[in-house]
Amino acid sequence: MRIAQRVAIVAEELERCFPSPQIPLKHRDAFTLLIAVMLSARCTDERVNKITPALFRVAPTPQKLASMEPAELRPYIATCGLADSKALHIVQTARILTEHYDGKVPRSFEELEALPGVGHKTAGVVMNQAFGYPAFPVDTHIFRLARRWKLSRATTVERVETDLKRLFPQESWGKLHLRIILWGRTYCKARGCNPPCPICARLRA
Repeated sequence: MRIAQRVAIVAEELERCFPSPQIPLKHRDAFTLLIAVMLSARCTDERVNKITPALFRVAPTPQKLASMEPAELRPYIATCGLADSKALHIVQTARILTEHYDGKVPRSFEELEALPGVGHKTAGVVMNQAFGYPAFPVDTHIFRLARRWKLSRATTVERVETDLKRLFPQESWGKLHLRIILWGRTYCKARGCNPPCPICARLRA
C-alpha cells in the first residue's frame, strides 16, 4: 500500500472517531497548561488532573508559584512521579517567567525550551494548544503508532516528527496530535493491537 493511501486511511479514521478532540489536561490559560504538561512527564494525565486543582488554588499565577520553595511545592505533586526534580524545575520556571517575562508564558520554541524542565514536546504542546502555532508534538503514543502504521521508519522522536509533518497538512497538526494520542489510549495500545483496530485492519487489508 502506498504511503499516500496510508495517510488517507489514518486521517479518515481518526477524524471519524475523534472529530473534536480536546486536550486531556485540565487548564485555564497558557501558564496552567505549561505546568500541567511539565507534570505529565512519566505520569498519566488522569493523575495530573487530580493534583492540579489543589496546586492551582494555592499558586494560580507564576508570581504565586515563584514565591514558593521547591520543598513547599513538593507535597502538592508528590504522587506525580519525579516530584523532586519537577518541583525544582517548576519553581525555577515560575521565577524566570516572573522576572524576565512579566509573568507571561513566552511564545517561541526557543524561549520555552530554555526554561528548566521544558523540552521540545512540552514546548510544542504549549505553542499549539495555548497559542495556535502549528506544531506536532510527538509523545510515546504518536511515536509508536507512526511506526506501527508505517508512516515513519525513524528511530528517534525528532525524525518521526519530521516525517509526520511532511505527510500531513500543517493545519491538521494540532488536532492530529490529540487524535493519535486518544487513539493509542483507546484502540491501539503499546502491548499490541489484537484484534486489529479499525486503522490497523484497513492498513493490513
